[in-house]
Amino acid sequence: MPAEIHHQHRDVTGGWLRPAVFGAMDGLVSNFALIAGVAGGQASRQVVLLAGLAGLVAGAFSMAAGEYVSVASQAELAEAEIEVERRELARHPSAEQAELAGLYVERGVDPELAAEVARQLSRDPDQALKVHARAELGVTPDDLPSPLLAAVSSFLSFAVGAVLPVLPYAFGAASLWPAAVIAAVGLFAAGAVVSRLTTRSWWFGGLRQLGFGAAAAGVTYVVGSLIGAGGVS
Repeated sequence: MPAEIHHQHRDVTGGWLRPAVFGAMDGLVSNFALIAGVAGGQASRQVVLLAGLAGLVAGAFSMAAGEYVSVASQAELAEAEIEVERRELARHPSAEQAELAGLYVERGVDPELAAEVARQLSRDPDQALKVHARAELGVTPDDLPSPLLAAVSSFLSFAVGAVLPVLPYAFGAASLWPAAVIAAVGLFAAGAVVSRLTTRSWWFGGLRQLGFGAAAAGVTYVVGSLIGAGGVS
């Protein structure tokens, strides 16, 4: 009778979580910092709004392109190494079986049992390939990250984060304070939500993200104030 499973794990290998989280954080921090820098130079509301919208569009496409290329390259490298393993299994099955048994022995399995497990797993070439790929490469051939999913997640999440500090200017605000309040709430909320996926407390995650965002915006605001908007109106 199979043992009863008393717990379940969340998916930690999917290709959506990291780019989505990183995209939202980056969109909020970078675009608010950009707006703060332009506003610090005493630019008009229209110029700040234009800068924020330009930062949103450019950043979202940049993030999506970067994630797509990064994840695609990673998947292509994994596929190439999996193909190497597939050829080795076809050419040298006995050596690969012995190698698999050795991996189990290194993990504490008795040599005789390790040899028997490796022998049984090696009877099915597809199953043997999956086992070798997980043991040697740390990947599953049928579950590689999706470049398209990563790109879309990154694009949308960046846009959501980047639009928050732009909203007050879009609705007529002429000072940085409304955008700063919205950005601060968004940063704290995003950090708190992310912490729920980890072992960190929600207030620690929120304050940490708020601190990083405030530091970035503060630096760019000072730089903008020192340089000034010049003839831009």
